[in-house]
Amino acid sequence: MTLLNRLSLTGAALLLPMAAIAQEAGEAAEAAAPGFDQIGPYIMTTLLFLVGGFLVFWMAAGFAMLEAGLVRSKNVTTQLTKNIALFSIASIMYWFVGFNLMYPGDGWTVAGYVGTLFSPTSLEPVGLAADAAALDYASVASDFFFQLMFCATTASIVSGTLAERIKLWPFLIFVVVLTGFIYPIEASWQWGGGWLSEMGFSDFAGSTLVHAAGGFAALAGAIVLGPRLGKFGKDGRIHPMPGSNLALATLGTFILWLGWFGFNGGSQLAAGTVGDITDVGRIFANTNMAASAGAVAALILTQLTYGKVDLTMVLNGALAGLVSITAGPLDPTLFGALWIGAIGGVIVVFTVPMLDKMKIDDVVGAIPVHLIAGFWGTLAVPFYTDGTSFITQIIGFASIGIFVFVVSLVVWLILKAVVGIRVSEEAEVNGLDQSELGMEAYPEFAKG
Repeated sequence: MTLLNRLSLTGAALLLPMAAIAQEAGEAAEAAAPGFDQIGPYIMTTLLFLVGGFLVFWMAAGFAMLEAGLVRSKNVTTQLTKNIALFSIASIMYWFVGFNLMYPGDGWTVAGYVGTLFSPTSLEPVGLAADAAALDYASVASDFFFQLMFCATTASIVSGTLAERIKLWPFLIFVVVLTGFIYPIEASWQWGGGWLSEMGFSDFAGSTLVHAAGGFAALAGAIVLGPRLGKFGKDGRIHPMPGSNLALATLGTFILWLGWFGFNGGSQLAAGTVGDITDVGRIFANTNMAASAGAVAALILTQLTYGKVDLTMVLNGALAGLVSITAGPLDPTLFGALWIGAIGGVIVVFTVPMLDKMKIDDVVGAIPVHLIAGFWGTLAVPFYTDGTSFITQIIGFASIGIFVFVVSLVVWLILKAVVGIRVSEEAEVNGLDQSELGMEAYPEFAKG
């Protein structure tokens, strides 16, 4: 045997024990560290929250465009200002108070009803270790980000209803109360493990907790604020006040439609298994079907009722279909989503003129879309979801409605008495863009 061969055999003999030691160390490290089967669900669910969250964030742009299109040109800049301001305020208040108030864990101040007050949310440390991640279902940062978007959506609903006659700063003060306290408290009753959750109430993504709640807050504000000048004549006639830009309103509706996939799909709250991610796909399909059915129902019904199609009704029909499916987007078949959404579209066509007869001025139709269709969506859940009952759904809706409406009414009345909430007649005639901001969205055009 050559010297080279002897050296090779000697080297191999020395390396074998070292390889065995390395293998044992690797196996020990693998046993100690969580595998993908442990951290995979954490990663995927965190990603679902982030993707869903930025889709719902895009809904803020949808509300801004929808409202900018449905108000008159002299009030467009004010609506845009309100929308960016309310989202920013919601972001701060939900961190400072709302998130821990809504998800108190064991920290209920009043068990099942009110969570922990003034406990700002903290995020995970930078560079979180895998073994720490394996202990939770998703990152706190992603969960906070996702849930914040629902809080801001609630405030966006109020903005459109009260357009063209409310002062900017009193409205923003109300947003502070709504996003910091009213919404987190009522949402905690269901999503925070509160008393409605214990009762068996079901609201998958917020037909009641988000949309109807925003609708009730808007209704209280509309009653206290009163209608726009000239909207209702002394002879009982209703004077239409067409919006400035239906192209923007249509764009806003499509943006909201897109954002709703994150709104409902992200509410699956899990993406770490085949079943979870398949359910997210099912939610997407049902959400789209309900929106389409709501739009088509409004399209046909306005043609039959008025002899012509009303685009604003079709846009709100799509949104009502989306609100209607939001309480239960997972369990229905596609046909189920179709008829649930279609009824939402029908609701809009009939309830918009009903509000006018009641002399409640809702500039963008948010109360029919979010409150009335929200009730319908909540009521429709037991048709497809086992373990739910119509009585429980009605109790949950009524409880949240009464709480949000009464508290909102009190806040609006206090604001009216202390600082005033309505602009002067002269300011309203000239437009809020000039009176509140001193600028116009379309300065080259005549006032509309």
